[in-house]
Amino acid sequence: MYAIVRTGGKQYRIEEKGLVTVDKLAGEAGETVTLGEVLCVGGTDSPQWGRPTVSGASVTATIVGQVKGPKIDGFNYKPKQNIRKHWGHRQQLTRLRIESITL
Repeated sequence: MYAIVRTGGKQYRIEEKGLVTVDKLAGEAGETVTLGEVLCVGGTDSPQWGRPTVSGASVTATIVGQVKGPKIDGFNYKPKQNIRKHWGHRQQLTRLRIESITL
């Protein structure tokens, strides 16, 4: 069974017992979270699409850990003015293990 969920302004296709990395969610490793914005549930016969969400559907996941994404470097400069600025960013992410998808 699979589902399409929305969290952090992005959509993810997830499957039971699978791992997914999403934008940071509050919680410690080992805690259980519920993802309530389920847009589609499929895998049995035909997919059930919500308008905008599938009523009564939810996804239960366990937090595996908090991780950081890849480093993104940027460089700004203005020619002839000796102005240079270097910056970097690493997005905070949460790794989830999907436990169950319920309708």
